Amino acid sequence: MRRLISLAIGSALVVTGACAQGPQNSNGGPSPVAPTTVTAPAATGGVPALPPFNLEAILQPVSSTYPDALGLVKFRQPNDVAKVVYLDAWVRDLAPNSAYQLQRAVDTTLDGVCTGTAWLTLGADNTTARSILTDDRGTGEAALSRTLPTGTATGTAFDIDFRVIVADSSPANVVLQSDCYRYVVR
Repeated sequence: MRRLISLAIGSALVVTGACAQGPQNSNGGPSPVAPTTVTAPAATGGVPALPPFNLEAILQPVSSTYPDALGLVKFRQPNDVAKVVYLDAWVRDLAPNSAYQLQRAVDTTLDGVCTGTAWLTLGADNTTARSILTDDRGTGEAALSRTLPTGTATGTAFDIDFRVIVADSSPANVVLQSDCYRYVVR
């Protein structure tokens, strides 16, 4: 079973790596620059090309503490008025029976390099942080969500990266982090 999961994650890494946009690094955070609106170029037949509305972010270890650890965040925003983003987070090979939290940082300078440092801990809504609890094998998952700020226009784009920290650690004890991804609001 573990081999099957490893093969599935490996396949996700190949597919996600092929879909990542622009130069990437592991730094990230919000920028004081106002959000940018992206206009999708027209594809053949006058139908607009689809921006990266959804993404899958691969989380990789940041130190030798958990060299085999891996994570995945499925970042989805339905095409509706509510502008709620759903984040399904999954981790493996971390400390057994432990609590972790998923954080995100955005950067509105659309250069494929996440440069800010203000991290937001994600949860079940906009106010309640929620932990990813690992089982006795160090595997855990959590269904998280975030409502976009009022007035966030469709087409607003930002670069985003994610990290997993030991729950409630201060300063943040980062165990997994993603590259920088591009996201466009539906």
